[in-house]
Amino acid sequence: MAHYARIHGVTHKVEQVIVAEADFIQTLPDRDFWIQTSYNTRGGIHYKPNTNEPSEDQTKALRKNYAGIGYTYDVARDAFIPPKPFNSWVLNEESCLWEAPVPMPDDGNIYEWDEDSQSWVEVTTP
Repeated sequence: MAHYARIHGVTHKVEQVIVAEADFIQTLPDRDFWIQTSYNTRGGIHYKPNTNEPSEDQTKALRKNYAGIGYTYDVARDAFIPPKPFNSWVLNEESCLWEAPVPMPDDGNIYEWDEDSQSWVEVTTP
């Protein structure tokens, strides 16, 4: 069994993700719109199941990111790319993930991106 994403024929947006056998996908009339995706791949790295440890065998890394509804399949990059979260963010060509123009502080606090100020703002909890 594997995961497959159904992409829209024109926009290449992911419309659905299922678990199926490759033989089943081949029987579908729209089989050309079903693209295999790897549940354990993110940022171009394949991880051991249920861990944050990279797999020894990186040949399992598939299409940069696990597909999600609303993602776009980029044919040229052979990659699933998530929706762009903010206009100012840029695509990392290696990971096919969006990155803020300013790195998030790494001080253990929780931050959210403020597009108006183009900066990370610390989230305060009551």
